[in-house]
Amino acid sequence: MLLIAGLGNPGQKYEHNRHNIGFKVVDAIARDHGFSPWRQRFHGEVAEGRMGTQKVMLLKPTTYMNDSGIAVSEAANFFKLGPNEVYVIYDEIDLAPAKVRVKAGGGAAGHNGIRSIVSHFGKDFMRVRLGVGHPGDKNRVPGYVLKDFAKSEGPFVEALIAAVSNAVPDLAQERDSEFMNKVALDLREQGFGEKPAKKKKAADDTAAKNGDDA
Repeated sequence: MLLIAGLGNPGQKYEHNRHNIGFKVVDAIARDHGFSPWRQRFHGEVAEGRMGTQKVMLLKPTTYMNDSGIAVSEAANFFKLGPNEVYVIYDEIDLAPAKVRVKAGGGAAGHNGIRSIVSHFGKDFMRVRLGVGHPGDKNRVPGYVLKDFAKSEGPFVEALIAAVSNAVPDLAQERDSEFMNKVALDLREQGFGEKPAKKKKAADDTAAKNGDDA
């Protein structure tokens, strides 16, 4: 079994905040992949489903961001899951908008939800970091993540959520690299994300044509 937790704050006041992109992603996963209706459990809301042979539980902690670890640790401990079976999806200000990175373990990097999970469950769980951009001044970060995305950012946010949901079956099979590649390709096709690097062969062909050493 795999636990995929999306972080956010409960209530309409926070629904469209940058901090709530984790909630939005697991909502999309539940909708797109035919998961069960959401129900209250583990100090949060859960939905259950399958991806291939893998049973997956989605979790949205309703403890507010700063106490996310209560819900995540309770669910993980109930099912006796190891750190590599727990994926946490959350906003990352140190990544450019529409960038996605998966990593195992690490510190909290100032994210209060991650700090809470580390304190309750340990630091070795899997992180799915979704780039939401940086306000440019660390003193503005708290207000920045608790504000809604600008209207102009709507297209990239929708594209990012859809790309992650489309690729999540790879994540469920613990194919992290394939997941990131699929998300990147999907975003690129929608006009977001990193542009592909020039192919090395083309560069080599040009050098050969000019008589340069390979």
